[in-house]
Amino acid sequence: MGRFLLFLGIVIGASALVFGVTNFVLPLTPVTAANTEPVASAKAAESGCSISTNFPDNVRRWCGLITQHAAYHGIDPNLIAAMIWQESGGNPDAYSKDGAVGLMQVMPRDGLAANFICPNGPCFANRPSMQELYDPAFNIEYGTRFLSGLVSRYGNSRDALKAYGPANVGYYYADIVLGLYDRR
Repeated sequence: MGRFLLFLGIVIGASALVFGVTNFVLPLTPVTAANTEPVASAKAAESGCSISTNFPDNVRRWCGLITQHAAYHGIDPNLIAAMIWQESGGNPDAYSKDGAVGLMQVMPRDGLAANFICPNGPCFANRPSMQELYDPAFNIEYGTRFLSGLVSRYGNSRDALKAYGPANVGYYYADIVLGLYDRR
């Protein structure tokens, strides 16, 4: 039984790497509802929109939140809009087959993602909950802050997007997002 559990742990850990778990080592301050300023609705934040009109309405509806959080974290709001377009198509209720949640498809600490085990324990233990990530304001803030940390770590958007996306696709994900970004 002990060998089986060891084997199972190795398989689950390897699966986590195959399915895109590359960012679990990036230290982030956990976000809670208390230390974000969620906007009651995307319409309330619509003033001050600075993303391109070339993005679809499903993405542009989040323009105020995108603009607010991108400015705060020093990221081009059009890049965040491109990520949202690729990740969820602008659907705040998006849920991937791998357990990613919301507009920016962030892996939460619970749900399916709780089954991803890394060498030091659950890969996403310090992440927000699914419930938190279904809040568009929270999801955009967290995803934007996460990307900002990756840009700081890797020094450029392409490598940061590679780390944000699935581990087993190389630059494929990054190049798709950058292609959407270039359409602006």
